[in-house]
Amino acid sequence: MPRHRAVIAPEHRGRGREVLSLDWTYAHHERGPKIWGINKAWDHVTKRMTLYQTVVTAVVANRACLDGVEVVVQQPNVTEEEMAYLRETVQDSYEQMAEVQGRLLELLHHLTHRLAYRKRTEIALEIAQQLEGEGHFPQAHYAFDNGLLTLELTRFLEGAGKHWVSEVECSRHIQWYGQWRRVDTVAATLRQAHPESFRAVTVRCRNGECKQYWVFTKVVRLKRYGRKRLVMVHETADLSDIPRFLLTDAQHWESGRVLETWSYRWAAEIFHEFAKQVTGLEAAQVRKEEAVTRHFRLSCVAQSLVQRTPASGAETERFAFAQGQETVGQRVRTIARDAFYGLLRLVERLFAQGRSCEHILEVLMPA
Repeated sequence: MPRHRAVIAPEHRGRGREVLSLDWTYAHHERGPKIWGINKAWDHVTKRMTLYQTVVTAVVANRACLDGVEVVVQQPNVTEEEMAYLRETVQDSYEQMAEVQGRLLELLHHLTHRLAYRKRTEIALEIAQQLEGEGHFPQAHYAFDNGLLTLELTRFLEGAGKHWVSEVECSRHIQWYGQWRRVDTVAATLRQAHPESFRAVTVRCRNGECKQYWVFTKVVRLKRYGRKRLVMVHETADLSDIPRFLLTDAQHWESGRVLETWSYRWAAEIFHEFAKQVTGLEAAQVRKEEAVTRHFRLSCVAQSLVQRTPASGAETERFAFAQGQETVGQRVRTIARDAFYGLLRLVERLFAQGRSCEHILEVLMPA
C-alpha cells in the first residue's frame, strides 16, 4: 500500500479540494467461516445474523477521482467467549504438571488475544498516523462519521496541522448559555423560538451537484474536546426533517465550507460499493491473515486501475446498450486486451529467439 499511495498521490495534487475519508464497512462471506477475521454477529444493515469481516478504510478524493489508500481488517473480539470458557473450566487444584502447563497456555492465549484486539477507532488512528507520516497528501483534510470520532484522533490531526469534519450524535452535550444541554434539545429550541436563525446555504458537492441547506452554526464548547464549530443542518426550508449535526475544529470555516468538506466523506461509500461489486472485496477465497490482507489491498489497486483505464469499443454494437457511455465492462475489457497483448508479445519474442514450444510452455505455466 505505501507504493500504491506514492503512485496515485501526484494525481491528487493541484486539482482542487481533496479530502481523506475514514470509514468502516462489513465484508460479507456467507460461505467462508474459516476465513481470517470472520465474525458471526448481528448485521444492523441486513437485520440478521451473518458472517462478515469488519474493514476500516481510508479513501482520498477530489472532484475528479477517488482512491482507496488503506484497508485494515479488524480482528474479532473473542475475549468474552474465552473468559467464559476459562471460568467454566477452572479447578481448585491441579495434580499433574501437564494440567498446569495446559492451563497456563490457555491463559497466555487469552492474554495475547486481549492485547492484540484493536477497536475500530484505534485502527483509524493508526491509519491516520501512517498517512501523515508518509506525507503524500499534505493538503488533504479529514472527514469521518461519529463512529470514528475520538479525542485521540482529533488531537493527532490538529497536531499534524490538519482540519477535520465529523458528524456527532444528537445526544452530545454542548455548553449553551452557561448550561450543558443536549445538542438536539438546543436545535429543537432554535426551530421553535428562532427559525430565522437557520439561513439558506447553497453548497456545491463533490459530484458537482448544487444543493441547498438551511443551517445554523456557532462555536460552542464540548466536554473534553474544547471549543469547536457546530453546524446544524436541515435539508427542508420548513425545518421539518431530522437535523444533522456536524463538528469541526476549523473555527474560522463558514458553514458552506464545512458542508462541502463533509460531502467528500461519501466517497468512502462509493469506494465500498465499487470494491464489493467490481473488484472483489467480498470474493476472497483465502483464509490466512497475510493472504486476506493482500487480497483486500489488491482490491484497492484494482479500483484505481479500473478508474483510470480508458474504455475501448464503446462505439461497437457489443456495447450499444451503454448508449455511448463508458462502462466498467469496457474498461475491464481494455485491461484484459492489454494483458493478452503483452502475453502475445512475450511468446513472439521467445519464438524469435528460437525457443522451443516446451520451453515457452514452461515459462507460461511452470510445472
